[in-house]
Amino acid sequence: MAKLFSKEWAQAYMDAWNGNDEITSTLEKAGFNSVVAFGFDDEDVPNFVMTIENGYITSLDKQPESAINWDIRASRENWLALIAKPPGLMKLGMAYTSRKIRFKKGDYATMIKDPDLAGAFVKSFALMTQVN
Repeated sequence: MAKLFSKEWAQAYMDAWNGNDEITSTLEKAGFNSVVAFGFDDEDVPNFVMTIENGYITSLDKQPESAINWDIRASRENWLALIAKPPGLMKLGMAYTSRKIRFKKGDYATMIKDPDLAGAFVKSFALMTQVN
């Protein structure tokens, strides 16, 4: 298994994401464009940044903080737990309220109210289990 959020992991995640019609078609229909970052609580900069255009990941390049729309953080232990057993919407809500996962940037409440975004968000965690 590639190290979580490494370049190798990121490329495998991008390939899995772009090959997943459920995620891409939902976000494409919603016209979703964003820069999303993932990282660890104890680090200043995110470890993995993806640019999404019309539902597809188009790049995995580092971005300046000002370009990032969503920056999602957790401890290494919590990331591994979320990936080992992908959460549903309820478990993600509990992880958010208990601060096991936090949004350094972006608004969880707004995202979760949009069924398309919430569904894709949940599916993105399930997709992480496929990356190795």
